[in-house]
Amino acid sequence: MSLVDRTIAAYRASYDLVATRARSMSDDDLARPSGASEWTVAQVLSHLGSAAEIGLIVLRAAPAADERPSDANQAIWDRWNALSPREQAEGFLRETEQLVSAYEALDPDQRHNLRIPVSYLPDPADLTLMAGLRLNEAALHGWDVEVAFDDAAAIPADVAAVLLEQLQGPIAFMLGFTGKPGALGGREAAVAVETTTSPTADFGLLIGDQVALAHTPQHATATLRLPAESFIRLLAGRLTPRHTPDDVAMTGDVTLEDLRAVFPGY
Repeated sequence: MSLVDRTIAAYRASYDLVATRARSMSDDDLARPSGASEWTVAQVLSHLGSAAEIGLIVLRAAPAADERPSDANQAIWDRWNALSPREQAEGFLRETEQLVSAYEALDPDQRHNLRIPVSYLPDPADLTLMAGLRLNEAALHGWDVEVAFDDAAAIPADVAAVLLEQLQGPIAFMLGFTGKPGALGGREAAVAVETTTSPTADFGLLIGDQVALAHTPQHATATLRLPAESFIRLLAGRLTPRHTPDDVAMTGDVTLEDLRAVFPGY
């Protein structure tokens, strides 16, 4: 199974998990604080729903190579922001199902050859990259929803496995936006990372002028052992002390607090 196929399948799994909970939420549930510090659960669902609506517009325009203007999304966000919490939840269910189903309906030729113009990328993106971006958002904001109801919430292992591969490949460029190497005060770090749960893997986290994932460094200055899903949450600012499993271990010249500063979240 190719990465694009596995990414679409993981996107479906991530959506279904949140959708199952969203269908049974009370008004009080929708008003709960989410794992995204400034948003309620309903606002997270609104963010996911509006992103899915935009994603479907972009996907449908791709065969004509039409690039969506960078300011074209504001009207959609304004409309979603004006909805009631219940309407935001219902919109999330409707719009995300449509986007996931549209991805699933693409045939093998479309999955591998479709190119999608994106305003913030120098070249049109293939579907592996676009689906990876959607999965990353769905998984992390899905966790934001789940953790409002379960303090020990984790990104599912099958979703984490695909996301880790995406972060080491098609969507690796995101670390250039989300990583803040200046938080180390000019220091550099070469961290040997070992993920201890599916997928178990060894690789490097390099922090210098930029932040990047790479092969395990020969001369690591620090080591980090943790579940794969915890590493993904670390990169997104979601491995707070309250939500860090007991089996996360860090040694060397940078601390876990240092890494939390490098990855403040979004």
